[in-house]
Amino acid sequence: MISILIPCYDYNAYPLVSKLEKQALILNISFEIICIDDASFSSKNETNQKINLLTNSRFIESKKNLGRIKNRLLLAENSQYNWLLFIDVDTNPVSESFLKNYTSLIDKGTIFFGGSVYKKSENSNCGLRYTFGKKREEINSIKRNKNPFKYISSRNFMCKRDAIIETLSKIESVSYGNDYIFGSILKKKNIDIIHFDNPVLIENIDENSIFIRKTNQALDNIVKCYKQGKLEKHSISLLKVYRVIDSLFLKDIFIKLTNIFRDKIEQNLYKENPNLFLFDIYRLNYICKIN
Repeated sequence: MISILIPCYDYNAYPLVSKLEKQALILNISFEIICIDDASFSSKNETNQKINLLTNSRFIESKKNLGRIKNRLLLAENSQYNWLLFIDVDTNPVSESFLKNYTSLIDKGTIFFGGSVYKKSENSNCGLRYTFGKKREEINSIKRNKNPFKYISSRNFMCKRDAIIETLSKIESVSYGNDYIFGSILKKKNIDIIHFDNPVLIENIDENSIFIRKTNQALDNIVKCYKQGKLEKHSISLLKVYRVIDSLFLKDIFIKLTNIFRDKIEQNLYKENPNLFLFDIYRLNYICKIN
């Protein structure tokens, strides 16, 4: 019936796999759980080997680092069922009916996104990632379904096997920001997307400096794909705004104006409760500079 696929890197996956195995056994369904560590060679993998003792579960240690997308593709290619449930290893299903909620949708569409919720970190240096996640990603399904390709997240979704293998095969970058590319491909192919409320909890929040670095890498990836014509159809708000600025020949003016307030904009990124409008200005300034 369903293959539960968990990409992993230097993380103890055993608690998550155990929780999902328990839910699957209660449902009495045909299932498998596959977890592939992307060549982290972590000491945590000693614990992860216990996954092989669980029902219909496998833990595989890749000997070559493939990157986030290729590791997901390898998981899909190693699966045996027609329906695949991807869940990130550092998340935690909120509901005890998490798996049941997904299996009830089998054959009722092509791809389903369950969403996510964020737990506030005790670390005050995680304000930017938490605020962005809380305000921009923790969105109920009613709003997500109004603009389905805008709220694509690969951390928690179920899809048909053939459709996802074909889609992932088209993503070449190993950098961040590939959820935007993922959404663009789905939009171009006019894939039927359904968002529903079956979230995972995000407890491990990136510190500000790490999130900013990942953001810059994601923007590099998006701009590269944009220049290569791989984002013909997309729902990326920042890229739409950039195209307007560029078409009006205002890019240099925008850069000069925002550079005047650069210190204030960058200081905002490290606040416990940052202003996301200023973060958008930071990201738009970055896109203008590299494009």
